[in-house]
Amino acid sequence: MDGFDLVVRGGTVVTSSDVFRADVGVVGGTIAAIGRDLRGGREIDAGGLLVLPGGVDTHCHIEQLQKGGGADEEGWVSGSTACLAGGTTTVVTFSTQFKGAGIAGPLADYRRRAGAAMVDYGFHQIITDATDDVIWREIPEAVAAGVRSLKVFLTYDALALDDRGFLRVLAAARRAGALVTVHCENYEAIRWRTEALLAAGRTAPKYHAWSRPKMIEREAAHRAIALAEMVDQPIQIFHVSCSEVAEEIARARHRGLKVWGETCPQYFTLTAGHMDRPGFEGAKFMCSPAPRDAADQAALWEDIRRGTLDVISSDHSGWCFDGPRGKQVAGRDASFRDIPNGVPGLMARLPIIFSVGVAAGRIDLPHFARLIAGNPAKLFGLAGKGAIVPGNDADLVLWDPARRTTLTQSLMQHAIDYTPYEGLEVTGWPVATIRRGEVVMRDNLVQAEPGSGRYLARGTYDLIRPTGRLPDGFDASAFA
Repeated sequence: MDGFDLVVRGGTVVTSSDVFRADVGVVGGTIAAIGRDLRGGREIDAGGLLVLPGGVDTHCHIEQLQKGGGADEEGWVSGSTACLAGGTTTVVTFSTQFKGAGIAGPLADYRRRAGAAMVDYGFHQIITDATDDVIWREIPEAVAAGVRSLKVFLTYDALALDDRGFLRVLAAARRAGALVTVHCENYEAIRWRTEALLAAGRTAPKYHAWSRPKMIEREAAHRAIALAEMVDQPIQIFHVSCSEVAEEIARARHRGLKVWGETCPQYFTLTAGHMDRPGFEGAKFMCSPAPRDAADQAALWEDIRRGTLDVISSDHSGWCFDGPRGKQVAGRDASFRDIPNGVPGLMARLPIIFSVGVAAGRIDLPHFARLIAGNPAKLFGLAGKGAIVPGNDADLVLWDPARRTTLTQSLMQHAIDYTPYEGLEVTGWPVATIRRGEVVMRDNLVQAEPGSGRYLARGTYDLIRPTGRLPDGFDASAFA
């Protein structure tokens, strides 16, 4: 067949359910056909390579606004560059709310900043202050503008909602038809244990993990699920670090609830021991929830294989190690309480999960495609993304499954000045990234233009509709 704008020829195509040799024909930036002997105006030889769906990263912080002005060190151009270099073509990032203020102003500013993106993008809206105006006016307006997911934190001084505020957000999401995503850790328990650690003189970065043990994450997940069940509101639990939390998700699903779980590469590669390094070095590995241990990593793979955890995002939340704004904002002698949490990982996500997952024999290729592209696209209503099927955007990654690479800071292409994965050897590497039919990365060189990314306004979709099961049949969300 002739007449395609672009043909990716002779590769091994990976879908969410199958692996086969085929050509992919592209017309007008979308996949027009998958077959044999296709011909087009441009052709790319993918012989010996896998043809994967472009990665979909539904949990990453890029140029997120900061209280008092300014934004994260990772900007939209640098963040997009890291994404495309690593095979990710679509992201969902975060517009924030500051306590005492609304969401419309920051959302408009964030939308303006995102105009520099080179990846396609959507937004989650963080809710930190569940005022009447936010709940009854601003949330519905944001959802109507295509921001169809809300983010709630159950910890952190500047971000945490109490249970009543969380319930109000759940109810607002139910009315508007949005998904709620949740950072599950018990705020008061962390504060109590942190105070005790500091009083005992235990201030080094390694005590970050001590301040938030697994039961703190498990309790918050159990509570979040129970409150969501009361409202009949679907939720996704972000960055699950241990099987104890996955067990809460599995129990909820067994009851027929719409609860999903996500995890991240750091929970398969880092441990609490990485934070136990001389001086301030352990700060490079601090994120929340904290990395656990090797046994927890093995248990998480079982949860992946069972499907309890069905999305792997980066949770890229990078803070530079050096300089006045990042990890050392409170000084090199700061206690763990005052060191910003988060690790960079936009570029490393796909290579790490392919290596420790597919190359290590823990998951097969279709499962990999679902975890890093198909499932997040479905869960967040990203129509036309995440799968190699006719009619979808031609977002493709040409992947060398045998290439061995040692991860270094110079390969990451992000704005952050380090990678927590320095020296990690991976098997499998992106050779080229295609975004909507355009080659935007080849051999680690990103060649997209700033501003060429597209905003993805998300409409209604069936997956996140409430189940219709309410305690006593009473829909409290209509009134509160």
